Amino acid sequence: MYHAKPYWNTHHPLCPTIICTLHGYMKFAGGFEQTAGFTASLSLPGFIAYAVAVIELAGGILSLIGLGTRIVSVLIAIIMLGAIFTVGLKKGFIGGYELDAALLAMAPSLAFTGSGAYSAEGLQKKHSRTAS
Repeated sequence: MYHAKPYWNTHHPLCPTIICTLHGYMKFAGGFEQTAGFTASLSLPGFIAYAVAVIELAGGILSLIGLGTRIVSVLIAIIMLGAIFTVGLKKGFIGGYELDAALLAMAPSLAFTGSGAYSAEGLQKKHSRTAS
């Protein structure tokens, strides 16, 4: 019987993790003062901007190689909920929170399925099973 799960789990994290990694990178590359200023304009504490940028960049990179995908997915879901309720709803769906909603919809899938058999975690599990 054909099972697509290892292939699916290896490739379906790519879209959200690439998007999050690039968004995190842009927060740092564009000068972090702008990101911190935007966060402050929402009456949110400054550390939130740093936390979001680090989670998006580092979490995205970790998920791309298949480490901590479940944890990162939950954190991204929390960030997307925050983005939708602080900024997105005011702008409406199109041009507002459609990307946030799409990433929020993808996050539980990654949280429940993990990063797949061909990820760093999957290969480590396979190696530890064969070693014992």
